[in-house]
Amino acid sequence: MREPQMCNVVCRLTLNAKTAKEFKEKIDDEYRVNMILDNLPLVVPLRRPDRESSLVYLHGFLVGLKGQYAGNKDEKHFVHNHLTFIVKYHRDPVTEMSRIVGFEVKPFSVKHEYDGGWDNTTRLTTCDPHAKKLVSGSEPPQEVEDKKEIIFTYDVEFQESNVKWASRWDSYLLMADDQIHWFSIINSLLIVLFLSGMVAMIMLRTLYRDISKYNQLETQEEAQEESGWKLVHGDVFRPPSNSDLLCVYVGTGVQFFGMILVTMIFAALGFLSPSNRGGLMTAMLLLWVLMGLYGGYSSARLYKMLKGTEWKRIALKTAFMFPATAFAIFFVLNALIWGQRSSGAVPFGTMFALVFLWFCISVPLVFLGGHFGYKKPVTEDPVKTNKIARQIPEQPWYMNSLFSILIGGILPFGAVFIELFFILTSIWLHQFYYIFGFLFIVFLILIVTCAEITIVLCYFQLCSEDYRWWWRSYLTSGSSALYLFLYAAFYFFTKLEITKPVSGVLYFGYMLLLSYGFFVVTGTIGFYSCFWFIKLIYASVKID
Repeated sequence: MREPQMCNVVCRLTLNAKTAKEFKEKIDDEYRVNMILDNLPLVVPLRRPDRESSLVYLHGFLVGLKGQYAGNKDEKHFVHNHLTFIVKYHRDPVTEMSRIVGFEVKPFSVKHEYDGGWDNTTRLTTCDPHAKKLVSGSEPPQEVEDKKEIIFTYDVEFQESNVKWASRWDSYLLMADDQIHWFSIINSLLIVLFLSGMVAMIMLRTLYRDISKYNQLETQEEAQEESGWKLVHGDVFRPPSNSDLLCVYVGTGVQFFGMILVTMIFAALGFLSPSNRGGLMTAMLLLWVLMGLYGGYSSARLYKMLKGTEWKRIALKTAFMFPATAFAIFFVLNALIWGQRSSGAVPFGTMFALVFLWFCISVPLVFLGGHFGYKKPVTEDPVKTNKIARQIPEQPWYMNSLFSILIGGILPFGAVFIELFFILTSIWLHQFYYIFGFLFIVFLILIVTCAEITIVLCYFQLCSEDYRWWWRSYLTSGSSALYLFLYAAFYFFTKLEITKPVSGVLYFGYMLLLSYGFFVVTGTIGFYSCFWFIKLIYASVKID
């Protein structure tokens, strides 16, 4: 600590055809070398052309670069073989101890030279601590070719800094496009809030008028001329087809919703800082497992309301359906990474730990929740269900199931798509995502939007005398996941430069998982808001 190093030789390497080819591939694909010192990632500071005073930090340094010699058109590959590390420290005035508050690097490509044969005492002529000769950008660069000799060296400089240890992450988390980011999010929030207010106002006024009108019908003749949503009161609580699957999806959605809500609250309060590497993912996995209790409870409770009798089967499906699909996709993607011999592959020990959490904690909790959910008495429906199902009249084209489901997903997606851009950038372009406070606000807006658009479309559906609202309420807001996946594909082709098939499969595999999770969450929000709305309106009218 605080002892500068100059021109330390790490190793000497003579390339062969295989290693030269591998180096060239890494340089072509713009691979970066990442290092960590005292939990701080290595960064390359760059000055922004539009703002000379501010710096942008690039995480890690490039393995090398491509260029041409003066007067020669042939493109050559050069490797960064000399690193100048700049370690910034803050001295404590009381204890005189120092703490690391910054870790920067300047990479150089330099063709090192020396006199005579090579041994442990050989001194370089291009970089010599005794002669105080430092590497600069003026020396000839180190070319990557077969039979070429490369000598790897480094310097370490220590710089005192006024940044305190508690604030050392602040410079890492400064966003390059902060103004664009804030304006975009505020703009999105205002539009969605305005739309939500409009929707809520229309719904409240229309419904109030409907309920007043229905409750004032006194004569039999007037009652026979009824139209609209009151007509389907005898069928609106009729159990849907594939009700078991709906119960499972609703239970899984509750589990997901609980995990996201608690994670966001913890992250917004600052407990899941990027400085705690892996903290966010660990918290999400543990919360998913623990929320199995609520997932099992919700699915069993809905199943009992739909007159089901085998709650254990529903609990089993809730415990296994989504996790098994997610684990299968994850296992295949991990096998692909493992086949590429990447350090990003999840080791088998971790995979075993995940399976252990799933089978030994999540599954029992789902069953426990299912037991309590099925034991609890269900609330009675506000209206009785007829024995014979009512015939559904022919629907206008705009009330077609597929059309209304696809329309319903646009508004929830619109609430999150700007924030989604920054999330995708942080995941795929290795930047830090830390504004969880804003993300939490966007999540709340998403909940309101999903609820309102589902209620509006459900109301129009019931007015058209179509009582099959169960699945449609789930799919209406859930269809926003389709737009999320399409946006992910658009992002892939416009923002990323991925050419290798394995990388493309990884991207779309993980985005499919993300979209599937988004579908389950938004669908459940839509379903519960619609369920609450229907119970409320049918309890408000007098039905003989």
